[in-house]
Amino acid sequence: MTRAYPFFLCDVFAERPFAGNQLAVLPEADGLSDGEMQQIAREFNFSESAFVLAPERGHTRRVRIFTPTCEVPFAGHPNIGTAFALAASGAFGPLAAAMTVTFEERAGLVPVAIERRDNGAIWCELRAPQTLSIGKALPRRLVAAALGLAEDDIVTAAHEPQIVSVGLPFVIAELKNRDALARARIHINGFDALAAEGVVPDVHIYTRSADEFDLRTRMFAPFDGVPEDPATGSANCALAGLLAHLDPAADSRFHWRIAQGVEMKRPSVLRASAEKVDGNVVETRIGGASVLVASGTIDVGERA
Repeated sequence: MTRAYPFFLCDVFAERPFAGNQLAVLPEADGLSDGEMQQIAREFNFSESAFVLAPERGHTRRVRIFTPTCEVPFAGHPNIGTAFALAASGAFGPLAAAMTVTFEERAGLVPVAIERRDNGAIWCELRAPQTLSIGKALPRRLVAAALGLAEDDIVTAAHEPQIVSVGLPFVIAELKNRDALARARIHINGFDALAAEGVVPDVHIYTRSADEFDLRTRMFAPFDGVPEDPATGSANCALAGLLAHLDPAADSRFHWRIAQGVEMKRPSVLRASAEKVDGNVVETRIGGASVLVASGTIDVGERA
Protein backbone atom coordinates (compact mmCIF):
# COMPACT_ATOMS: atom_id res chain seq x y z
CA MET A 1 0.00 0.00 0.00
CA THR A 2 1.32 3.46 -0.88
CA ARG A 3 1.01 6.60 1.22
CA ALA A 4 1.01 10.09 -0.30
CA TYR A 5 3.16 12.75 1.36
CA PRO A 6 2.98 16.43 0.37
CA PHE A 7 6.17 18.26 -0.51
CA PHE A 8 7.37 21.74 -1.39
CA LEU A 9 10.32 22.59 -3.64
CA CYS A 10 11.94 25.93 -2.90
CA ASP A 11 15.05 27.85 -3.84
CA VAL A 12 16.83 29.11 -0.73
CA PHE A 13 19.03 32.20 -0.40
CA ALA A 14 17.39 33.60 -3.52
CA GLU A 15 14.72 36.16 -4.39
CA ARG A 16 13.83 34.66 -7.76
CA PRO A 17 13.22 31.11 -8.99
CA PHE A 18 16.06 28.99 -10.40
CA ALA A 19 18.70 30.66 -8.25
CA GLY A 20 19.93 29.80 -4.78
CA ASN A 21 20.00 26.29 -3.34
CA GLN A 22 17.27 23.80 -4.16
CA LEU A 23 15.44 22.14 -1.28
CA ALA A 24 12.67 19.59 -0.92
CA VAL A 25 10.58 19.99 2.24
CA LEU A 26 8.15 17.31 3.39
CA PRO A 27 6.01 19.22 5.91
CA GLU A 28 4.15 16.15 7.26
CA ALA A 29 6.80 13.42 7.40
CA ASP A 30 5.56 11.50 10.43
CA GLY A 31 5.24 7.83 9.52
CA LEU A 32 8.25 7.72 7.20
CA SER A 33 11.03 5.32 8.17
CA ASP A 34 14.71 6.27 8.14
CA GLY A 35 15.17 4.24 4.97
CA GLU A 36 12.22 5.91 3.25
CA MET A 37 13.55 9.38 4.09
CA GLN A 38 16.90 8.43 2.61
CA GLN A 39 15.24 7.07 -0.54
CA ILE A 40 13.21 10.25 -0.96
CA ALA A 41 16.31 12.42 -0.51
CA ARG A 42 18.09 10.31 -3.14
CA GLU A 43 15.08 10.66 -5.47
CA PHE A 44 15.05 14.47 -5.26
CA ASN A 45 18.87 14.40 -5.41
CA PHE A 46 19.29 17.92 -4.07
CA SER A 47 22.15 18.67 -1.70
CA GLU A 48 19.63 18.20 1.12
CA SER A 49 15.99 17.39 1.74
CA ALA A 50 14.17 18.27 4.98
CA PHE A 51 11.58 16.14 6.78
CA VAL A 52 9.29 17.87 9.27
CA LEU A 53 8.00 15.85 12.20
CA ALA A 54 6.05 16.40 15.40
CA PRO A 55 8.27 17.82 18.15
CA GLU A 56 9.60 15.59 20.91
CA ARG A 57 10.77 18.31 23.33
CA GLY A 58 7.96 20.84 23.19
CA HIS A 59 9.35 23.13 20.49
CA THR A 60 7.84 24.13 17.14
CA ARG A 61 8.81 21.12 14.99
CA ARG A 62 11.40 18.38 14.76
CA VAL A 63 13.42 18.45 11.51
CA ARG A 64 15.61 15.73 10.03
CA ILE A 65 17.94 16.53 7.14
CA PHE A 66 19.26 14.08 4.54
CA THR A 67 21.77 14.46 1.73
CA PRO A 68 21.48 11.96 -1.15
CA THR A 69 23.78 9.63 0.81
CA CYS A 70 23.28 10.20 4.55
CA GLU A 71 21.55 12.08 7.35
CA VAL A 72 23.32 15.17 8.73
CA PRO A 73 22.84 16.68 12.21
CA PHE A 74 22.42 20.26 10.98
CA ALA A 75 22.53 22.28 7.77
CA GLY A 76 21.78 25.88 6.95
CA HIS A 77 19.62 26.10 3.86
CA PRO A 78 17.27 23.27 4.96
CA ASN A 79 16.41 25.25 8.10
CA ILE A 80 15.92 28.51 6.20
CA GLY A 81 13.89 26.76 3.50
CA THR A 82 11.80 24.72 5.92
CA ALA A 83 10.89 27.79 7.97
CA PHE A 84 10.02 29.61 4.74
CA ALA A 85 7.92 26.76 3.33
CA LEU A 86 5.93 26.33 6.53
CA ALA A 87 5.40 30.08 6.90
CA ALA A 88 4.43 30.52 3.24
CA SER A 89 1.92 27.66 3.47
CA GLY A 90 0.24 29.18 6.54
CA ALA A 91 1.45 26.61 9.04
CA PHE A 92 2.46 29.40 11.45
CA GLY A 93 -0.60 31.60 10.89
CA PRO A 94 -0.93 34.84 8.90
CA LEU A 95 2.65 36.10 9.58
CA ALA A 96 1.38 39.56 10.43
CA ALA A 97 4.43 40.23 12.60
CA ALA A 98 7.95 38.89 12.95
CA MET A 99 8.17 35.62 14.84
CA THR A 100 10.68 32.97 15.90
CA VAL A 101 10.23 29.21 15.62
CA THR A 102 12.51 26.54 17.05
CA PHE A 103 13.42 23.30 15.30
CA GLU A 104 14.64 20.24 17.18
CA GLU A 105 17.57 18.63 15.37
CA ARG A 106 20.33 16.13 16.06
CA ALA A 107 22.86 18.96 16.55
CA GLY A 108 20.59 20.76 19.02
CA LEU A 109 17.91 23.44 18.93
CA VAL A 110 17.81 25.77 15.92
CA PRO A 111 15.86 29.01 16.42
CA VAL A 112 14.77 30.65 13.15
CA ALA A 113 13.48 34.23 13.00
CA ILE A 114 10.86 34.82 10.27
CA GLU A 115 9.55 38.10 8.91
CA ARG A 116 7.80 39.36 5.82
CA ARG A 117 9.75 42.18 4.18
CA ASP A 118 8.18 45.27 2.58
CA ASN A 119 8.57 43.71 -0.88
CA GLY A 120 6.54 40.67 0.23
CA ALA A 121 9.53 38.32 0.45
CA ILE A 122 9.72 36.06 3.51
CA TRP A 123 13.09 36.45 5.20
CA CYS A 124 14.42 33.78 7.58
CA GLU A 125 17.51 33.86 9.79
CA LEU A 126 18.77 30.97 11.92
CA ARG A 127 21.04 30.87 14.93
CA ALA A 128 23.49 27.99 14.77
CA PRO A 129 22.78 25.21 17.28
CA GLN A 130 26.33 25.02 18.61
CA THR A 131 29.01 27.52 19.53
CA LEU A 132 32.12 27.83 17.42
CA SER A 133 34.44 24.82 17.45
CA ILE A 134 37.86 25.01 15.79
CA GLY A 135 39.63 21.74 15.01
CA LYS A 136 43.03 20.95 13.63
CA ALA A 137 44.82 22.87 10.91
CA LEU A 138 45.69 21.11 7.66
CA PRO A 139 48.65 21.53 5.30
CA ARG A 140 47.61 23.79 2.48
CA ARG A 141 49.14 21.37 -0.03
CA LEU A 142 46.40 18.84 0.84
CA VAL A 143 43.59 21.32 0.28
CA ALA A 144 45.23 22.69 -2.88
CA ALA A 145 45.56 19.15 -4.29
CA ALA A 146 41.90 18.40 -3.55
CA LEU A 147 40.83 21.47 -5.55
CA GLY A 148 43.40 21.44 -8.36
CA LEU A 149 45.00 24.65 -7.14
CA ALA A 150 48.57 25.76 -6.55
CA GLU A 151 49.67 26.01 -2.95
CA ASP A 152 50.14 29.75 -3.25
CA ASP A 153 46.48 30.13 -4.27
CA ILE A 154 45.70 29.47 -0.60
CA VAL A 155 46.28 32.41 1.76
CA THR A 156 47.51 31.59 5.25
CA ALA A 157 48.18 35.08 6.70
CA ALA A 158 45.00 34.93 8.82
CA HIS A 159 44.71 31.16 9.28
CA GLU A 160 45.82 27.82 7.88
CA PRO A 161 43.16 25.62 6.24
CA GLN A 162 41.14 24.79 9.32
CA ILE A 163 38.39 22.46 10.47
CA VAL A 164 35.56 24.66 11.79
CA SER A 165 32.04 23.83 12.97
CA VAL A 166 28.93 25.40 14.45
CA GLY A 167 27.02 22.13 14.17
CA LEU A 168 28.52 20.57 11.04
CA PRO A 169 32.29 20.49 10.36
CA PHE A 170 33.98 21.94 7.27
CA VAL A 171 37.53 22.46 6.10
CA ILE A 172 37.72 26.23 5.57
CA ALA A 173 40.47 27.83 3.48
CA GLU A 174 41.02 31.37 2.23
CA LEU A 175 42.00 31.92 -1.41
CA LYS A 176 43.99 34.87 -2.72
CA ASN A 177 41.46 36.16 -5.26
CA ARG A 178 38.36 35.47 -7.36
CA ASP A 179 40.42 33.95 -10.15
CA ALA A 180 41.65 31.22 -7.79
CA LEU A 181 38.10 30.73 -6.51
CA ALA A 182 36.82 30.27 -10.07
CA ARG A 183 39.57 27.77 -10.95
CA ALA A 184 38.77 25.34 -8.12
CA ARG A 185 37.73 21.87 -9.31
CA ILE A 186 37.25 18.58 -7.50
CA HIS A 187 40.23 16.22 -7.71
CA ILE A 188 38.92 13.10 -6.05
CA ASN A 189 42.35 11.72 -5.18
CA GLY A 190 42.93 14.86 -3.16
CA PHE A 191 39.65 14.37 -1.32
CA ASP A 192 40.69 10.78 -0.63
CA ALA A 193 43.89 12.15 0.91
CA LEU A 194 41.89 14.47 3.15
CA ALA A 195 39.72 11.57 4.27
CA ALA A 196 42.86 9.55 5.02
CA GLU A 197 43.80 12.30 7.51
CA GLY A 198 40.60 11.55 9.41
CA VAL A 199 38.94 14.68 8.06
CA VAL A 200 35.35 14.95 6.86
CA PRO A 201 36.25 16.24 3.39
CA ASP A 202 33.61 18.95 2.99
CA VAL A 203 35.70 21.89 1.79
CA HIS A 204 34.52 25.49 1.99
CA ILE A 205 36.71 28.10 0.29
CA TYR A 206 36.37 31.86 0.31
CA THR A 207 37.98 35.06 -0.85
CA ARG A 208 37.47 38.58 0.40
CA SER A 209 35.59 40.86 -1.96
CA ALA A 210 35.56 44.62 -2.46
CA ASP A 211 32.31 44.98 -4.41
CA GLU A 212 28.70 44.63 -3.28
CA PHE A 213 29.74 41.51 -1.36
CA ASP A 214 32.15 41.13 1.53
CA LEU A 215 32.97 37.49 0.78
CA ARG A 216 32.63 35.10 -2.15
CA THR A 217 32.54 31.38 -1.39
CA ARG A 218 32.26 27.87 -2.83
CA MET A 219 31.70 24.51 -1.10
CA PHE A 220 32.52 20.99 -2.33
CA ALA A 221 31.31 17.78 -0.67
CA PRO A 222 31.66 14.94 -3.22
CA PHE A 223 31.59 12.19 -0.58
CA ASP A 224 28.11 13.40 0.47
CA GLY A 225 26.82 13.23 -3.10
CA VAL A 226 27.18 17.02 -3.44
CA PRO A 227 29.90 17.85 -6.00
CA GLU A 228 29.29 21.55 -5.37
CA ASP A 229 26.69 23.36 -3.28
CA PRO A 230 25.23 26.65 -4.52
CA ALA A 231 24.57 28.06 -1.01
CA THR A 232 25.81 26.52 2.23
CA GLY A 233 24.36 28.16 5.30
CA SER A 234 26.14 25.96 7.83
CA ALA A 235 29.55 26.49 6.20
CA ASN A 236 29.14 30.25 5.91
CA CYS A 237 27.91 30.35 9.50
CA ALA A 238 31.09 28.54 10.55
CA LEU A 239 33.14 30.95 8.41
CA ALA A 240 31.48 33.90 10.17
CA GLY A 241 32.43 32.39 13.52
CA LEU A 242 36.03 31.84 12.42
CA LEU A 243 36.44 35.39 11.10
CA ALA A 244 34.95 36.85 14.27
CA HIS A 245 37.27 34.66 16.34
CA LEU A 246 40.29 35.95 14.44
CA ASP A 247 39.29 39.61 14.75
CA PRO A 248 41.17 41.36 17.59
CA ALA A 249 38.02 43.04 18.91
CA ALA A 250 36.93 41.60 22.25
CA ASP A 251 33.29 42.74 22.06
CA SER A 252 31.61 43.33 18.75
CA ARG A 253 28.93 42.22 16.30
CA PHE A 254 30.08 41.40 12.77
CA HIS A 255 28.12 41.25 9.50
CA TRP A 256 28.99 39.92 6.05
CA ARG A 257 27.13 39.83 2.73
CA ILE A 258 28.17 36.63 0.94
CA ALA A 259 27.87 35.46 -2.67
CA GLN A 260 27.92 31.75 -3.49
CA GLY A 261 26.79 29.64 -6.44
CA VAL A 262 27.91 32.16 -9.06
CA GLU A 263 30.19 29.65 -10.80
CA MET A 264 27.27 27.17 -10.94
CA LYS A 265 24.97 29.81 -12.46
CA ARG A 266 22.76 29.55 -9.36
CA PRO A 267 23.68 32.86 -7.69
CA SER A 268 22.91 32.96 -3.99
CA VAL A 269 22.97 35.77 -1.45
CA LEU A 270 23.56 35.00 2.23
CA ARG A 271 23.86 37.37 5.17
CA ALA A 272 26.03 36.10 7.99
CA SER A 273 26.64 37.60 11.41
CA ALA A 274 28.50 36.75 14.57
CA GLU A 275 28.63 38.19 18.07
CA LYS A 276 31.73 38.28 20.24
CA VAL A 277 31.68 38.91 24.00
CA ASP A 278 34.76 39.06 26.22
CA GLY A 279 36.86 37.67 23.37
CA ASN A 280 34.60 34.67 22.76
CA VAL A 281 32.28 34.06 19.81
CA VAL A 282 28.93 33.49 21.51
CA GLU A 283 26.65 33.08 18.50
CA THR A 284 26.59 32.88 14.70
CA ARG A 285 23.67 33.49 12.38
CA ILE A 286 22.86 33.09 8.69
CA GLY A 287 19.84 34.47 6.85
CA GLY A 288 18.28 34.99 3.46
CA ALA A 289 15.16 34.97 1.32
CA SER A 290 13.55 31.95 -0.38
CA VAL A 291 11.04 31.37 -3.16
CA LEU A 292 8.54 28.55 -3.69
CA VAL A 293 9.09 26.75 -7.00
CA ALA A 294 6.69 23.79 -6.90
CA SER A 295 4.51 21.64 -4.69
CA GLY A 296 2.96 18.21 -4.97
CA THR A 297 2.81 14.78 -3.38
CA ILE A 298 5.14 11.82 -3.47
CA ASP A 299 3.92 8.23 -3.09
CA VAL A 300 5.87 6.08 -0.67
CA GLY A 301 5.57 2.38 -0.01
CA GLU A 302 5.02 -0.80 -1.95
CA ARG A 303 2.83 -0.64 -5.01
CA ALA A 304 0.42 -3.42 -5.78
